This record gives sequence, C-alpha cells and structure tokens, in this order.
Amino acid sequence: MSGGTLATPFTELVGVRYPLVQTGMGWVAGPRLVSATANAGALGVLASATMTVEQLRAAVREVKSRTDAPFGVNLRADAGDAAERVDIVIGEGVRVASFALAPSRELIARLKDAGVVVVPSVGARRHAEKVAAWGADAVIVQGGEGGGHTGSVATTVLLPQVVDAVDVPVVAAGGFHDGRGLVAALAYGAAGIAMGTRFLLTSDSTVPDAVKARYLAAAVTDVTVTTKVDGLPHRMLRTELVDALERSGRVSALLFALRHAAAFRRTSGMSWGQLIRDGLAMRHGKDLTWSQVLLAANTPMLLKASMVEGRTDLSVMASGQVAGLIGDLPSCAELVGRVMAEARATLEALGDLPRVAPVPREARTHPVLRAD
Repeated sequence: MSGGTLATPFTELVGVRYPLVQTGMGWVAGPRLVSATANAGALGVLASATMTVEQLRAAVREVKSRTDAPFGVNLRADAGDAAERVDIVIGEGVRVASFALAPSRELIARLKDAGVVVVPSVGARRHAEKVAAWGADAVIVQGGEGGGHTGSVATTVLLPQVVDAVDVPVVAAGGFHDGRGLVAALAYGAAGIAMGTRFLLTSDSTVPDAVKARYLAAAVTDVTVTTKVDGLPHRMLRTELVDALERSGRVSALLFALRHAAAFRRTSGMSWGQLIRDGLAMRHGKDLTWSQVLLAANTPMLLKASMVEGRTDLSVMASGQVAGLIGDLPSCAELVGRVMAEARATLEALGDLPRVAPVPREARTHPVLRAD
C-alpha cells in the first residue's frame, strides 16, 4: 500500500483505486449506489436482473453521467434476453460483467473479445476452476456467511481452496465489512473483497429507512438460512414472513406463492408459462414443490417489497451474517475511506510485530515462538 491506493492484481485488472467491490444486489445496486461507490474508488456493480432491457440501458447511462470511473453490470447468464443485455454492456463500454451463475464459454469469449472484464461469482472450488478454464478474468468467491443464495462452506475454508485452485485474481465475499477483513483476505491470497450488506447499509443506498433500521437492529443470530422461500439455501434476516413460511404447510405455502406470483406477473408482464419456466430453470436440480417453483420465479418481488416499498413484514431481506456487526450508515466515500484506513493501520500493526524465528523440524512437537 502506498499513498492513497492499494494495488492488487484485481485493481490493475479493472482499473479501480481500491480492491473493494460493491456487489450487484437486486433492487439495491442502482445508479446512485453504483456511481457513489465508483467515485469513492471501489468497483460498483449495477444489478440488472430486476430491470427490463431498456431500464438497464437507462441505468448504465445514468451511472456514466455520474462518474467517469470504471463500474460493472451483474447479469443472469440464464436469462432469455441475456444476449440483448450483453449488447448493452458492450455497446455502452461497461468495464466489468459479473455473473451470479456461470456464463457459458461462448458468452465469456464474446465479452472478452469486446474488451469487457468477466468476473463470475462462485460458491465452490469446482465452479471457480470451470469458469477460469473457460476464460474468466477473475472470480468472486462467496462463503456461507454471505447474504442471498449461499453455500455451507465458510469463507475461511473456501477462499484458500479457490486461491490455490485457479490462476486468476480471486475476490473474497461473505463476512466482510472492514479493513481488518480486507487484510485477512489478502493474507489468504485474495486480490480484494466484495461486500453487499455493508454497502446496502450506507447513506447512498436507496433502501428505505425502515428497512435499514431493521438491519441495524439485527444481531448475528437474527440472520438465518432457509430453504422455504425458493427451495435453495437463502441467507436473510429472520422476519415475520420467514417465520410464517417455515411454519406453513404445502397448501398455505402454495396460496402465498400464487398471490406473489400474480403480483410479479403484473409488474413484469410475464405470462404464467414464463413464470413457471423461470422457476423451473432456477431449480438447479432440486426437487421443489410447486409453491417453491413459483416463489423461485418471483423472489424478486419479495425483495422489492422490502428494498423498494419498505415492507418489513411481508418481504425478503437478504443479508449476510455481518449485518449483526454493522451499526451505522456512512456514505460510500466514508465507508471506503474507513476500510482503507483500517487496512493501513492493521498492516502497520502487523509490521510492528516481532519476527518469529523458524522452529527446527525436530522441535516442532513443542512449538516455541522466539523473537529475533
């Protein structure tokens, strides 16, 4: 770290000052948050899954009007209109394309040929190996502490696995909120960290105040993982809705899913057939009930109820466990500055530690730390 920057293979790849990523959270990562993050020197990522194609185009242009810094767009590789969205990313000169699901080899090649940096998010070593072999420029690896759809392996176990398995920059996600975490990730071999919940809880986030207050009031134990929403492990705040779904039987769950699916269909203009096809596409080989298939397709509406409409009762609030450690709402500039100052102080403190002499092999059954 020198001056006001911290250069890593990831910052050099995407052209940002700091190895920090604001993740592409649906209904949250809009132009205001993304541009504020980019202007602060980190990589902001625009969430496109909850936008129409034309809304995405307008959002990209709004970000460009607010900042000259690099930013990214998060895409759904399995979306029916993925090709149109890729056209926008390429045509508008977006620097980074990120993906929640693995993009195809052909999609990666098309983006890279156009000069776009491809950064898929993964939750397992084998997924990282696959996308790296297909040409991905970097990967974001999320451990089980992360919000939204998540796995069961902790970041501290998954991250070194992935770092050892691939030759591209690895960005760590899941459980990060400060400079100490950044230094820890770098020590594991990562080239940066990605944060969702921490950027959601900033003054630049457009999430309603009542919802932010619910996050700020949460303890670590108020963040749970449930499969009742869409059949997949989903980390979120424990709310009245989550409690109701976990208590519900199949009939009541189906009625609930039908009501929300009808609302999503009206908003999105999708047919019932399209809804069901989308829900089935999200099954990932799981044996889901019909209520879970419908909820999988219209989970965006459950998120919208909280992140846009401010509902804290009948909504989904995806959250990392780290929500229980966050107690304020800084601006993105304040947050990034704080994280980097903490990282700098942590590195300096580590530099002040006495050096430890290597222990001879024959003495390693009785380890002793010895200062030079």
